[in-house]
Amino acid sequence: MSRIPEPDHTPAGPAYEGRLLDRAHDEVVDQGAPFDIRTLMTRRSMLSLAGIGLGAAALAACTPTATASPAASPTATPTATPTATPSATAVANSGLPAGEIPDETAGPYPGDGSNGPDILERSGIVRSDIRSSLEGGATADGVPMTLRLTILDTARGDVPFAGAAVYVWHCDADGGYSMYSNGIENETYLRGVQVSDASGVVTFTSIIPACYTGRWPHIHFEVYPDAAAMTDAANAIATSQVALPQDVCSTVYALPAYSGSARNLAQVSLASDNVFGDDAGALQLAAVTGDTTSGYVVSLTARVDTTTTPAAGAAPGGVSPRRP
Repeated sequence: MSRIPEPDHTPAGPAYEGRLLDRAHDEVVDQGAPFDIRTLMTRRSMLSLAGIGLGAAALAACTPTATASPAASPTATPTATPTATPSATAVANSGLPAGEIPDETAGPYPGDGSNGPDILERSGIVRSDIRSSLEGGATADGVPMTLRLTILDTARGDVPFAGAAVYVWHCDADGGYSMYSNGIENETYLRGVQVSDASGVVTFTSIIPACYTGRWPHIHFEVYPDAAAMTDAANAIATSQVALPQDVCSTVYALPAYSGSARNLAQVSLASDNVFGDDAGALQLAAVTGDTTSGYVVSLTARVDTTTTPAAGAAPGGVSPRRP
């Protein structure tokens, strides 16, 4: 059984690893997602500095000591011609559809405090594997999915958006949303937060979501400029959705675990969907590799413009199934 960390007591109040607690009267494990992320980022910085120090020491140890050598006749040394090398960002972003990721509704089941429950206040929500509920509870069954989102900052020339907090959520194999749908109101699975790395990437381990009546199969996400901004859903600088390809969905929905999804998929298209229909999901359709046995890797690059004001619309139609 893991030990609950004890806070430090400073003249300014209780603290943990030198940071004042957001909720002075609660345990360290109950401080919420922003405090968790700040702790994570501080530890990353410390490890990074340690790595730099070790690397410098190793480099110094491997550097040969200059020794005197007999003078040699001078010879002409050809000058190397510099070769233009494209930047890593330009290479990574070449060939991607241009344009900011469309703003979409968070829908009726966001769990971000804008519509009832707020999972972003819960410690433990900063995690990459989102298949299980926080603090125990149920684990969502389904075909494994690795979701990889690359967040780019268009205001600075499509550079990777490092340090952004990305909140992801989606329905389970029955089409139900944790925290809202009948029978799973007390579950918190298929929801999680990650902080983008130096390449602007966040990665989640999850399952392929179902297709419920009236909606194309999709994954919701919100992008916050940093961890501190997650205290209020209104601080999100982008709210959008990932669309899944039809061929992958058709293959997955043939499995018994996704009963009803194949029928629902046959009744909707990307062009008719009331979220992706504007452009058939041109900027939101994920690239997918894998199979039903080993699982799928779902990848999307989202350009986010921090100079514009998000303009998500009303909640879309579609009926998420309720469990009896």
